[in-house]
This record gives sequence, structure tokens and C-alpha cells, in this order.
Amino acid sequence: MTEFWLISAPGEKTCQQTWDKMMAATTRTNNLSTNHKFSIPDLKVGTLDVLVGLSDELAKLDSFVESVVKKVAQYMADVLEDSRDKVQENLLANGVDLVTYITRFQWDMAKYPIKQSLKNISEIISKQVTQIDNDLKTRASAYNNLKGNLQNLERKNAGSLLTRSLADIVKKEDFVLDSEYLITLLAVVPKTAYTDWQKTYETLAEMVVPRSSNLLFEDNDSGLFSVTLFRKAIDDFKHKARENKFTVRDFQYNEEEMKADKEEMTRLSTDKKKQFGPLVRWLKVNFSEAFIAWIHIKALRVFVESVLRYGLPVNFQAMLLQPNKKTMKKLREVLNDLYKHLDSSAAAIIDSAMDIPGLNLSQQEYYPYVYYKIDCNLLDFKV
Repeated sequence: MTEFWLISAPGEKTCQQTWDKMMAATTRTNNLSTNHKFSIPDLKVGTLDVLVGLSDELAKLDSFVESVVKKVAQYMADVLEDSRDKVQENLLANGVDLVTYITRFQWDMAKYPIKQSLKNISEIISKQVTQIDNDLKTRASAYNNLKGNLQNLERKNAGSLLTRSLADIVKKEDFVLDSEYLITLLAVVPKTAYTDWQKTYETLAEMVVPRSSNLLFEDNDSGLFSVTLFRKAIDDFKHKARENKFTVRDFQYNEEEMKADKEEMTRLSTDKKKQFGPLVRWLKVNFSEAFIAWIHIKALRVFVESVLRYGLPVNFQAMLLQPNKKTMKKLREVLNDLYKHLDSSAAAIIDSAMDIPGLNLSQQEYYPYVYYKIDCNLLDFKV
């Protein structure tokens, strides 16, 4: 399970007692979750008005930063293409895996100084993550253009003989070049019609050079044949060939054009390789930055919500629960029993909602205790 529940409850006589009670209820006898203390420093409280406003702002910021974290993770998966199984080992926070980072969370005093007001800290995070989001758009756009152009060229060099580029198949000596009267055409002939072609190509039009057809290349379905004829018979030959289900490709041998195409493909391929390393490094660094920022927002939200709900002086215990998948419902019930005295109206909503079909509590997610979910499954696919 990569889902965590970050909760807080008011300190009893001491915060340790709050922790012990929760541990006893969830792990001592029934093993409903794996729990960790979640350390939040002494932040500046400010005024009630500011806290209420900040509560809404942090909710929006939480959603935005989560979306950026997911975008960076997903783009890492896209960039790694064939190495998608390596994505997880590149998605680290401060050099450790995400579960380790969350369960051993320590506030980063250097990045987010706690002498600053809560509003200032949230603005620092907002600016930082907006910058990451903008940089990602720019870098992704440049790399995707390069990748797209390369894929288009690769597509031209693959696929059926009816559509693919012939530049890497034909040679100069396959053609009659620089002749005022003669021209070499290329016809795609289904494998099942090779015999028909050999029997009929000389008579498809007047002025076809006898015995001028050679098989230049085959794929699974067809062969590419050359045939030489007089220029004035081109239209007639194409028309008759089409009637016999032979397709004449619209192709002129141009050495300079073919060389330019090959050079372009080499250039794009080299550029892509050059950009790949720095891009992956940038994604690793900025995924870590965005994820760390996201968990700090969760910490800010717990702090603000705990002060708003439980009052001053600041006295609450933040706790991180990793639920066992099979017993999540039971864990929810145990926590509601443990904390329903904190907010009787919330307990009543929950008790009645348990049996009302169609009322999706996960959308409301209001409980008598402070609660935020952290889901570390950040990718759309299973790696």
C-alpha cells in the first residue's frame, strides 16, 4: 500500500499519551496500520483570520503541487520509454524512496524558514513549484518536438513498400539517369503476382525496354521491381499497371535529397541522445523538489487545521498511518470511535453515512480528527 493517512489529534496531558492511545487502538491487538510520528516544528500561528484564509489557499496549493508532482513523474516515465521499469528508482525525494522520506519526514529549515509567517512559507512553495511547472512545459515541448520529428522520419523508413521511403533501398545503378528519352520507374508488386508481372510488364505500354525489370527489395507482402521505358509512355504504363494491381511509386532518384534525409535523421537521433541525459537529471532533481514541497504543504495543512479545530495554545500530535488495504474500513471505524468526542456533528454524519448508498465519503473526507491522504502511487500505469 502506497497510501498514507496523515492525521492529528489534540494532546491529552501530553502528546505522547495521544500517540500511545492511537497506537493501542490501531496496532497492539489488531494490526490495522503501520504508524509513525509526523514531526511538525513550532510554526508561527498568526491571527485567526489569516488561518481561515490560509486553510482555503493551502487546499488549492495542495492540489496544484500534487498535479505537478504527478506530471513530472509521468513525463519521467514517457522519457524513459523502454526503461519504464527504471522509473521508480528515479522517483526519489532527498535521495531516498518516497515511503522512507514520508515516514522519516523532517522539516527543511533552510528552504522553508519557520521564522517566516505561514503565508510566506506557502508563497515560497507556490513560487518554487510554479517555476518547476513552467520549466517542465518548456523542456517537454522541446524534447517532444525532437522526438516527434525523429519518429516521423523513422516511420517513413518503415512500413509497407507502398508508403515507406525508398531512399535506403535503391542504389544509383538501379536507374537510367540523365537520359532525355528513357526513365526508370519503380513498381510495387504483390508476392502472389510476381509471375503475372514478369509475363506482362513489357506489354503494359508501348516502348517498355524488354528484360529491364529487376527485383530490388522484398518485404513480407510485396516486391519492389524496377522497369525502364520511354518517358512518353509513363502515363499509359501507370494506368495499365494500376488495372493489373501493380502500384507505380512516385519516386525520382535524387542523391542530394536522400543524403539530406539521412543526415537529418542522424542529427535528430544525436540531438535526442544528447538531450536525454540532462533531461532525466532535471526530472529527477525537480521531482524530488516538488515532492518535498508537497509533503511540506501537507504538514502546513495539518498545522493550520489543528489550530483551527483544537484551538490555542498549539497542542496536538500529528501521526502518519499506513493502512493495511484489507482493513481500511475497520481502521476508519476504530479512529472514529477513538476521536468522535472531538466533534459530535462529524461523528453523526459518519455514522449515518456508513449505510447510505451513493454517499461517497471519500469526496467529503470530513472526520472528527484532522485528516489528509497522501497517495504515493503517482503513475497511471503499474511499474
